[in-house]
Order: sequence, then structure tokens, then C-alpha cells
Amino acid sequence: MESLETELDRARDLDVAALADAIESIGFECTRCGACCKAVDGCDDADGDDHVATVFPDEVRRLQRAGAERDDGDGDDTGEDNGDGASEAYDWRDVARPMPYGLTDGPDGPEGETFEWALRTDDCGDCRFYAEDESETGEGGPGRCTVHADRPLVCRTYPFSVALGGTSQPMGEAVDSAGPAVPRADGTAAGGSIDGEGIVRAHECEGLGRDISRAEAKELATTLKERAVRELEEAIAVRNGYEPVATGPSGVVVHDSEGAKRPDGSPVER
Repeated sequence: MESLETELDRARDLDVAALADAIESIGFECTRCGACCKAVDGCDDADGDDHVATVFPDEVRRLQRAGAERDDGDGDDTGEDNGDGASEAYDWRDVARPMPYGLTDGPDGPEGETFEWALRTDDCGDCRFYAEDESETGEGGPGRCTVHADRPLVCRTYPFSVALGGTSQPMGEAVDSAGPAVPRADGTAAGGSIDGEGIVRAHECEGLGRDISRAEAKELATTLKERAVRELEEAIAVRNGYEPVATGPSGVVVHDSEGAKRPDGSPVER
């Protein structure tokens, strides 16, 4: 595997037009099914897997601010009602939780060290910012993101990812791939992905295979490149700044690009 710095150079060299070609060839249109925002089985199955979506520190803060900027006064998940018709900023823990991977179950809850943050989930394991419009029958209708304009990069680009080392591959194995070669560090052309398949990966989604306009494909490709670069920059910052922390019983420490933090987002004092 190449170094993270080499992969970052490759990510920065990605051709947006070529990524857009790949997205167009696969095809995509969001059907608002909500599958990418919900737990696997969730409340219907005690063994289901909670929704997991990476959110970076500045994205957490943007979502916190979104709580203060939303003025719906109804106290639901589109903003916390403070009683005077205005909304209050979300607490860090309202937005994010420690990434569950690497943590163990202690007598009083999770404990240990982990890397990066995941979006907060509700009691059913769904993203806390996901809501379903009520249908005419009273059942759950089309889904929607209540913080759509401020959603993280991983949400903006699903169901696609870029298969470079050090970037994340959401929701399990890819079901389709397409895309260009990426230049090696020495300038020679080579398959840029980690396993020789197309550089753009498509993950399970009922919206795949549908027509997408060139403008939409290019916008998605631009954000996909931004995400690949950002994920690698974050990974390098976490690696360079990592120092083990003794968490103690029932303690959790999250290492992100800004350093070691407690679950409430406050820095760990060394």
C-alpha cells in the first residue's frame, strides 16, 4: 500500500470530468427511500446494525450552528425550541458520537480509544437527522434529511466513493465501479484504485442505474473529489497527532484531526 501522502497526491490529481463520466455511466437518482440514513433492521431486530456515517470536527460544528439558525419553534429534530420561537445550537453530543469501532463494552457502557466521529443515532439506530414524511395512509412516507444543506461530505456523495487507500468505503462492498486511471507518483499511468477495479465505486442503493444529468454528475464528482482529499488529510492529521491515552474504566477517548477529545467534544488534558 502506498503512503497516505502519495494517496493524497493522487486524490488531488483526480479529474472531475472523468469522475463525472464514471458517475454518468453508472447512473443515479435519489428515491428518498432513506436506506442510507437508517439502521440495518433497526427497531425490528435487536441484532441490527446502527447507522454509521463519519462526520469530521468542522462538520460537527456546522451542524451545531444549524440548530441555532433553524427557527421552526416546534421542538422537533429540525431545531431545539427554547420557548420563544427561536432555536438553540445543538450540543456536540446531539450531533456526533464516538465512532463505535475499537470500543469495548464495559460495565457502565463503551470504553476505550477510537478514531473520528459518527453522526448521532436515535433509539432505533437511525440517523437522528432523518425523518419520514407521513403518507396518505398514515404510514411512513418518503424520507428526508432535516439538515440537508449542512449534511457531511459522506452523505453528500452517497452511494459513491473513490477507491484510494486511506479513504472510506461506506455500507459494505461496492456493487458497481467505473472510472479513470490515476497517475502514479512517478507520472506513469496506472489503475488508480486499490484493487484494479474502477476508481469510482457505487454502493448498494435502489437509486443506482437511473438517469443523471451531466450537471448533477459533475456537481457530485466535484464533491466526491473534495471528500477523498478531505478524508486523506484527516487521516494524516490523526496519524501525526496520535498519542495513546489511558481511558480508565468506562472512559472513551476520540482521536480526530484536532487531537484527543472526550465524547462531549472537549479536548483531553494531558
